[in-house]
Amino acid sequence: MIAPSILSADFARLADEAAAVRGADWLHVDVMDGHFVPNLTIGLPVVEALARVTGIPLDCHLMIDDPDTWAVRYAEAGVHNVTVHVEAAADPVMIAKNLRAAGARAGLSVKPGTPLEPYVELLRHYDTLLVMSVEPGFGGQKFLPEVLEKVRTARRLVDRGELSVLVEIDGGINEDTIGQAAEAGVDCFVAGSAVYGAHDPAAMVAELRKLATSN
Repeated sequence: MIAPSILSADFARLADEAAAVRGADWLHVDVMDGHFVPNLTIGLPVVEALARVTGIPLDCHLMIDDPDTWAVRYAEAGVHNVTVHVEAAADPVMIAKNLRAAGARAGLSVKPGTPLEPYVELLRHYDTLLVMSVEPGFGGQKFLPEVLEKVRTARRLVDRGELSVLVEIDGGINEDTIGQAAEAGVDCFVAGSAVYGAHDPAAMVAELRKLATSN
């Protein structure tokens, strides 16, 4: 699965930018509050507007304080997959239950420096594991290959039937890095500047998919 990130899109033309990535599986939306991460992007009203103009399922990554309050509102807005950070959630089990009750998939994200092992039991309540391969907050950063060990661990647990999460990766994914991420066991690849920096974003989506599936 390929999920272009609108963090690298032109925010003044979001409807057009969503249409430019036809063929994408999800449209990744980074919500940042300027507190949990040192950047401020878009919030619920923009996500609601975006949901009205695209048929691509929205994949919202909430890099915010207090996801316990806000996450379900994104699900109620029609977001397909809502991901919260384990480092910010006060009651991640309840968040997952609320997201599912509102009709969304529940996603849990870990920063590059956060180990996976303490949260394996928690992940049984979730549908998606988002492994950050850059420090969250800004697009265009360099891929951190050391996080792939977490991907491999998750892949083994899924393959053994101990977890049923979709494994997603976000940060520095491009033509040079997608192969090693795919080999480690990633199911869904978030790509921002690689897609929206291309002359033909839709063609880049297809190319990244080809590179991922060739591993």
